[in-house]
Amino acid sequence: MSYTAPIKDMLFVMKELAGLDDVAALPGFEDATLETAQAVLDEAAKLCGEVLAPLNVEGDRNPSSWRDGVVTASPGFKDAFRQFAEGGWQGVQHPADYEGQGLPKLIGTPCVEMLNAANLSFAVCPLLTDGAIEALLTAGSEEQKQRFVPKLISGEWTGTMNLTEPQAGSDLALVRTRAEPQGDGTYRIFGTKIFITWGEHDMTDNIVHLVLARLPDAPEGVKGISLFIVSKFMINDDDSLGARNDVHCVSIEHKLGIKASPTAVLQFGDRGGAIGYLVGEENRGLEYMFIMMNAARFAVGIQGIGVADRAYQKAVAYAKERVQSRPVDGTAKQSVTIIHHPDVRRMLASMRALTEGARALAYVAAAHCDIAHRHADEAVRAEHQAIYEYLVPVVKGWSTEMSIDVASLGVQVHGGMGFIEETGAAQFYRDARILPIYEGTTAIQANDLIGRKTLRDGGAVAKQLLADVALTVDALAAREGAAFASMREQLANGHRAFAAVVDYVLSNAKRDPNAVFAGSVPYLKLAGVVLCGWQMARALLAAAANEAGDPSFYGAKIATARFYAEHVLPQAAALEASIVSAKGGEGVLALSEDQF
Repeated sequence: MSYTAPIKDMLFVMKELAGLDDVAALPGFEDATLETAQAVLDEAAKLCGEVLAPLNVEGDRNPSSWRDGVVTASPGFKDAFRQFAEGGWQGVQHPADYEGQGLPKLIGTPCVEMLNAANLSFAVCPLLTDGAIEALLTAGSEEQKQRFVPKLISGEWTGTMNLTEPQAGSDLALVRTRAEPQGDGTYRIFGTKIFITWGEHDMTDNIVHLVLARLPDAPEGVKGISLFIVSKFMINDDDSLGARNDVHCVSIEHKLGIKASPTAVLQFGDRGGAIGYLVGEENRGLEYMFIMMNAARFAVGIQGIGVADRAYQKAVAYAKERVQSRPVDGTAKQSVTIIHHPDVRRMLASMRALTEGARALAYVAAAHCDIAHRHADEAVRAEHQAIYEYLVPVVKGWSTEMSIDVASLGVQVHGGMGFIEETGAAQFYRDARILPIYEGTTAIQANDLIGRKTLRDGGAVAKQLLADVALTVDALAAREGAAFASMREQLANGHRAFAAVVDYVLSNAKRDPNAVFAGSVPYLKLAGVVLCGWQMARALLAAAANEAGDPSFYGAKIATARFYAEHVLPQAAALEASIVSAKGGEGVLALSEDQF
């Protein structure tokens, strides 16, 4: 199944909504012009469309396999990874000091979207490597950075993060893996880690595991966790690979989707202890790992957008080919392609609008991250960092939940054929189902949005975003036309609903935390609906200003924005009611355990 990257829409969002010109004005990003972005995206599209997308079905039908501790990647994946690495794609947004390309996150993000749209199972591997790079750059010693980061950026090695254990799912306070100091700066690691994505494979010579473990006499709970580097192979003084370390894959999981991505059970220390190296300070491991997790959470949100776009493209292609039934308006006496039927068009428009809204919000978040890291003014950096951190759980939670809805609509557009594996629509649905679960479930993202991102600052960032939404509502009021009127009305309603819920959360969190957190996921979805709607409104304004230059593209933008206003934004009122009017879902909280 083919994949064509939506480069024109990506560049539109980068330029008109995310402010690529402003990012290019930041110190160190002077080369990140529109022309650079165009060139990078064009090359990424070739790799993804010509090399990775054709392997997507092959990976689903012939998953990675395990035998006697050895994991063999799906046919074609090893060569594809070689091409990915040789093209420098792992290092797009990593520092030039460590052999990366040093481009902004705003340019790296559409490349990541393409990668995931083309082949989600493949893309999870570089996603985890990105996270390992970020963690080491932030918390690693200079020696560790020099030893590991260039190899990870070059694609010679890949990285993983090892958090979860059989008894500790998302509750990392229950981590039992232990690290015993050896007196020479090394530690011996003992324990079992599960759900380790690409934890073992044959695509590269080495794998760098970042592992959470407890030192002897460490404090209980999350305050007693440290972070360690455990290399699959020991590394000699000349940086060549030595003997195999004591970390082994004892099995891989059989999964609903992303079957080509091996999800490993790793055993550390069955043969005397895996040699590890402490990252940063003792007992600060979870803090460091959150760097990796936040990078991964944003990237998983991009995964949702990529899968949604691929499902949309597949559904559109099918709808333009499948002949079935006469049109309801009587304009033809013979059967027509199903794209003529109103409900099919509604489904396709829903898929398009949801995907474009989520893409816009994610790219805007990426630009905030770039400003937070590179702006000369410390206060400006702090402001944009706070906005980025608020948006990360929304990008992760909303975009991944959205991807399931979009992939499901894709199956529905195909009708009965969508339920047949050979058509390919079902794979997107199965693959997408993991996205709201791993790297923190939607509820975990929602709890973070309430606890760390709304309550901690008294709603300051949320209110700042609401003020920005209000400015866009005012800008819409100055324009005439049905699309502007619809968007103005529905975005204003969404703004009111969002503001009411923020006030509810701030007013009731201490008095009735159960009620507030019972509405946490609806709050996250409300934020997603309204903030993506805000970006669609900005897209509407930009498209209208440029329509004469490309009537087809900008006309579609205007129509899609209007559809979002009339079919998606009205959900805001219902989500508000489920939180505020229902007082956090008292009916659910009233049920006893025995009544479920």
